[in-house]
Amino acid sequence: MTDHEKLENKAQPAEISAIRAADIQLAQARISTVIAPTPLQFCPRLSEATGAQVYLKREDLQDVRSYKIRGAYNNIVQLDEQQRAAGIVAASAGNHAQGVAYACNALGIKGRIYVPESTPKQKLSRILVHGKEWVELKLAGANFDEASAAAHEDAERTGATMVEPFDARDTIIGQGTVAAEILSQLSATGKHPDAVVVPVGGGGLLAGVLSYLHDMSPRTAVIGAEPLTAASMQAALENNGPVTLKDIDPFVDGAAVKRVGNFTYQVVDKQRSRLHMMAISEGAVCTEMLDLYQNEGIVAEPAGALSVAALKTMPIAPGQVIVCIISGGNNDVLRYNEIVERSLVHQGLKHYFLVNFPQEPGQLRHFLNEVLGPDDDITRFEYLKRNNRDTGAALVGVQLGRASDLEALLERMAVSKIYCQQLRPGTPEYDFLT
Repeated sequence: MTDHEKLENKAQPAEISAIRAADIQLAQARISTVIAPTPLQFCPRLSEATGAQVYLKREDLQDVRSYKIRGAYNNIVQLDEQQRAAGIVAASAGNHAQGVAYACNALGIKGRIYVPESTPKQKLSRILVHGKEWVELKLAGANFDEASAAAHEDAERTGATMVEPFDARDTIIGQGTVAAEILSQLSATGKHPDAVVVPVGGGGLLAGVLSYLHDMSPRTAVIGAEPLTAASMQAALENNGPVTLKDIDPFVDGAAVKRVGNFTYQVVDKQRSRLHMMAISEGAVCTEMLDLYQNEGIVAEPAGALSVAALKTMPIAPGQVIVCIISGGNNDVLRYNEIVERSLVHQGLKHYFLVNFPQEPGQLRHFLNEVLGPDDDITRFEYLKRNNRDTGAALVGVQLGRASDLEALLERMAVSKIYCQQLRPGTPEYDFLT
């Protein structure tokens, strides 16, 4: 059993007290002095593509570029003097950490923040910018769950207050202020949301949105979008309780959580009848990140693009008013090569092959002229035996002009005397070589 699982198995309150719209409205007033409402923007491109009226809730425009500041500040501002004096501890994949750091600096409270060792450098630097001398940053573990275990151990040992990123009532209430703003902003235009699409990691934002809409807009459907390789909320709902996933892909770092919270699950479970969960592939997320940047000028992080990526596969009726929450914009520009790569693979434009060239003159030229199509490009060429190339085995990356060109390429490879083996995503060979 992991350290995190041991923590989860400790005695927990039997049930979180119900969260009502009035609780969220009080939080809205409590945090309004430091957190301004974010824009709700109509998106012509996505509206035309879906036939709906699509609005984007721009939480990426928060001071810390994420909605997480809402729950963090609502939680910390209510601590009493004794708790403030003891300091706070937090664990985060990066965004909650920035909200905690911001609150520590604003309220003059010392904090220690644990983040995974894989946290993008951009997020690490922003945590220190927001926290200044009030926070100490600690790298711990390969993922959020391991960082969380280290933070809980620190809080237990030192007596500091643990500020949970999602599994705490005050955190959930703070995140619910996103839904309060959405209803208010749409109401000003005379419209009402038919559906709100929510990115899901640990479930704090989802629980807050569900709670507010339950009281104030019960007819609004809620769609939860989580990473395909970290679908912990869907697993919890299928299991009738939180479960710890064995392996997750940390790419969608803001939502890559092995286990949802006990409290967040309780809130979500009670409203599962009006909730539709969707698991979104990382490649689809990358494609939408690039589309948001190229078309709307929005720099979304992977978790921030989950909601918009869900639009391409969710059922939509013409004319529906749909709100997608862009949950964050903390994306490291150094990751864009990987983002482009994942997007191309997802769209069927990028493929990898093991190619064994016969040791005869002109074989590479033959491959270029007779096997590749006129719109196909080689984007990677690497001999696999660097010290002995007599066998001619090479890893070749090919980018197609159109995804539909793959069938013809494979047919030309099949009749060629050059042996070509396609590497397929999800296989050990593909993961090892790419």
